[in-house]
Formats: sequence, structure tokens, C-alpha cells
Amino acid sequence: MTKADLARMVSERHGGLTNRDALHLVDQLFEIVKRHLQNGDSIHIVGFGTLEIVNRKPRRGRNPISGEPIQLHGHRALVFRPSRSIRSV
Repeated sequence: MTKADLARMVSERHGGLTNRDALHLVDQLFEIVKRHLQNGDSIHIVGFGTLEIVNRKPRRGRNPISGEPIQLHGHRALVFRPSRSIRSV
């Protein structure tokens, strides 16, 4: 599913919105989500799941070509945890 598909579904569901208005609404929603995730907030959507940023610790890895051990740096990662209702599907 693309952002355009999502906007089209929103405009079909709410007959008073044009495709352009629906796309603008979807863009605003994604900007709000992005901003909150960048600030370190988690986003919980009931019946869907939780989006949050977690800090991954540095760890040891291995170069797949040469097989020599390397140190992988820690980083921030986006994690999605689906709700129970989504997991049961």
C-alpha cells in the first residue's frame, strides 16, 4: 500500500474530501508521527500497535566475507510492536 492508496481510501470513506485534501491529511498525520518519534515519544494506536525508537547497544559482529570479528556501533532503531488483535490475525 502506498501513501496515495491510503489517501484514496480516506477520500472514498469520507465523501466530502477530495483526493488532494485526503493526501494533505495523510501527509500531516505522517509529519506528526515523525516529529513525535524524533522527540523520543512512543506512539500507541489502540487496536493497531505501538511505534517507538529504541537505542541498540554496540555489539560484536562478524564480517561475512572474511569471517573476522568486528565491532558494530550502537544506533537508534524504529520498532513496531503490533497489538494483540493484529497478532491474532
